[in-house]
Amino acid sequence: MDDRHPKIVVYSSLFPHTGLPNAGVFIRERMFRLGKELPIIVVSPQPWFPGQRFIRYFKPYFRPSAPQLDIQSEVNIIYPKFFSFPGLFKYLDGLFMALGSYLTIRRLIKQNGFNILDAHFAYPDGYSAALLGRWLGVPVTITLRGTEVRHSQVPKLYPKLIHALNNANRIFSVSESLRRHAISLGIPPEKIIVVGNGVDMKKFSPLPKAEARRQLGLSDVDRVLISVGGLVERKGFHRVIEILPRLLKEFPDLKYLIVGGSSPEGDWRERLLQQVKNLKLDDVVIFLGAMPSDKLKTPLSAADIFVLATSNEGWANVFLEAMACGLPVVTTDVGGNREVVCRNELGIVVPYGDAASLESALASALKQRWDKATILSYASENSWDSRVVVLKNAFEELVADEK
Repeated sequence: MDDRHPKIVVYSSLFPHTGLPNAGVFIRERMFRLGKELPIIVVSPQPWFPGQRFIRYFKPYFRPSAPQLDIQSEVNIIYPKFFSFPGLFKYLDGLFMALGSYLTIRRLIKQNGFNILDAHFAYPDGYSAALLGRWLGVPVTITLRGTEVRHSQVPKLYPKLIHALNNANRIFSVSESLRRHAISLGIPPEKIIVVGNGVDMKKFSPLPKAEARRQLGLSDVDRVLISVGGLVERKGFHRVIEILPRLLKEFPDLKYLIVGGSSPEGDWRERLLQQVKNLKLDDVVIFLGAMPSDKLKTPLSAADIFVLATSNEGWANVFLEAMACGLPVVTTDVGGNREVVCRNELGIVVPYGDAASLESALASALKQRWDKATILSYASENSWDSRVVVLKNAFEELVADEK
């Protein structure tokens, strides 16, 4: 292909594979849509160290194996390995990731004409991409997705984060709050473009509530909350569970659906199950496990309110997915949440860590009459189409600038 046109290596250690089918689906959704406009290939480095398979005897979900190669929606995905000691020396992951990916990236550039390295998350992926870009002479883009706030507070990771952002040719941010954070770190504002995530309105659309509830064994009189996400501390399922006993006094038919499973961040399933047992909520909290995105509209359509008491988000796709099924959102005022739930008719945003405010917001949301048409219209306005146009233009400008 003519090298005046973008030909993109999507570079992300978080990407779906057979062992982790729901990892990084938000990256796949975004970049596969761009792949309909521009040539892409995915390189997803996977952490490895000698003997890690033995850990799976004790932790079955520890670093599930990925194939070496895969094809998803006609896009080729390569999964090279890089050395990563579990839980330690995380400040070396970026370097080892670059070393483990070097030959793969070099071949794609030299033999296949790929001319942009597009990394997701500033560390370790962005730092690794910055090293590879310098070694191989290709421009680098980095998408900020939320972990950058936490990593900038870790002394050993901070300089690597700054190195990645300073050496990227373009930076995409999924929210304005992340853009402001990058600027506070000294990154020039003109280098950063805000491109929020979108929603697939064909995949996420409301089903008749009664039908969806029958599929899940729920009654028409139940009041139903739902959360979707990896079962990790950050997502805050435990924060919702702890206030359910008080909400049940006002809403005795309350049910709480939890959709999600283990993720690279961890697995809190056993802790959550124990919390439910301790609070005698076995008949209230329903764990549905991890679900593919094309199945999510059933539990979303069965619910009344979507809630996520999260401690950090960049731009949570799941809010738009819930809204595309007609649900208002109750969430915490962190990261880009207020940018997604930006109007009162879309939901309620409460201070993080304030259990009383969360309880009050959920009670109010359950009693309020929400305008479903308004919520659906907002979701439609945030479809992927407009996002892809911005990304395509940015990549084309980057290649033109490199000539």
